[in-house]
Amino acid sequence: MAAAATFLRPSTRAALAGVWLFVWLLWAAPATADPLPVFEVAPGVFVHAGRHEETDAANAGDIANCGFVVGDDAVAVIDSGGSPIVGHRLREAIRVHTDLPIRYIVNTHMHPDHILGNVAFLPDRPDFVAHGNLQAALVARGEHYRQAFDAAVGAAAAAEVRIIPPTLVVSDRLELNLGGRVLDLVAWPVAHTDNDLTVLDRQTKTLWAGDLLFMERAPAIDGSVLGWLRTLDALAVEPAARVVPGHGPPSAPWSDAAGDLRRYLSRVVEGVRKVQAAHGTIQQAVETVAADEAPHWRLFESYNPRNVTAAFAELEWE
Repeated sequence: MAAAATFLRPSTRAALAGVWLFVWLLWAAPATADPLPVFEVAPGVFVHAGRHEETDAANAGDIANCGFVVGDDAVAVIDSGGSPIVGHRLREAIRVHTDLPIRYIVNTHMHPDHILGNVAFLPDRPDFVAHGNLQAALVARGEHYRQAFDAAVGAAAAAEVRIIPPTLVVSDRLELNLGGRVLDLVAWPVAHTDNDLTVLDRQTKTLWAGDLLFMERAPAIDGSVLGWLRTLDALAVEPAARVVPGHGPPSAPWSDAAGDLRRYLSRVVEGVRKVQAAHGTIQQAVETVAADEAPHWRLFESYNPRNVTAAFAELEWE
């Protein structure tokens, strides 16, 4: 067959080459994904609510809240989801509502359930916006995140995973103008992580809190429990009408949304201090601290032992 092809006219060979290129592009391009379901929690503010589960093959990493804000000139994505397929589906959801360019992908922190969808937006050539500490966290953990995703979801689903570095960093505060709509970004001290970022849409007073706010699902301390409580105090004065949590419902009234989280973190601190004052061990703390919080949180048995362990190590050096 290869020998016969050498006798084709140049025009025929060119036509066949074009056909094969078209076929290859169809094969190489990602299949069109079903749009993620989103809720318009305020005019021009769209949120997808992730599942209260751990990442696995069935949910493909769709376990965190993500969404987008539409201005007059451009779109900003706030967290891109926990896998490339979630990112592609989020991008399709955007295109259901607008054809405006996707100018910014804002990552509220470095955890994989919030950033692994970034790769889906590379064709849009946006700025990837993050806390100034996020890049160092990705360097330290990126390969681990990739391997963990592969193990949880499978090699085929993980093949597209890429860790995308930020192109625009926030050391303190930054404004993003989407055209008639300004987003105020704030980089916070160590709290849930050491690279937490919030986004406030001035127009609708919608606060995207990322994982500084967990609702319904048990929180994860990956920074400082004391710092987290201080940050919640600081956030309380934000002029927000509603909040989008990193995990939980698509939105909630801001005035009392952090009540359960504040209670839980305070209970962890109080319980760990009590065990330490009695010269108890980490194991004793893990078995007893905040145990009566279990009915209030999904995935509590997975996360409370880790939280108590992290708090024990932090508070031991007070």
